[in-house]
Amino acid sequence: MKISSKGRYAVAAMMDLALHEGSRSLTIADIAEKQKISLSYLEQIFADLRRAGLVKGTRGPGGGYRLAKPASEISIAQIIQALDEKYPNKGSDDYLPYELWTGLSKRLYQFLDTISLSECVDEKSLESLGLSVRQRQG
Repeated sequence: MKISSKGRYAVAAMMDLALHEGSRSLTIADIAEKQKISLSYLEQIFADLRRAGLVKGTRGPGGGYRLAKPASEISIAQIIQALDEKYPNKGSDDYLPYELWTGLSKRLYQFLDTISLSECVDEKSLESLGLSVRQRQG
């Protein structure tokens, strides 16, 4: 599993939605501005997340995106997998042999599958990373 910038942006956007879980929908424009991500790039990411059933959108005034299910039921691995990021091809010029990379990728996926989105935005988890509740809301 290769975690690209697209994967990191998807996780950051989903964390933003999780922080607002149960309150209001967020527009892609709001998330793009807050996360400093290109709006068109984020639209592509949200199309993938929507197809995977991780987010749902509402049109019209007050519309935007929400998590499609509770943050506790969404793993980081599911978010990354929704972007359909592939393993490197056999015979590519990667530094690691294909078989080794595939094995490492599977282990990374298994690890990320144990981490829920809600754990990522949990106050204690954020504090262990040196972030305060005020920092995450800003």
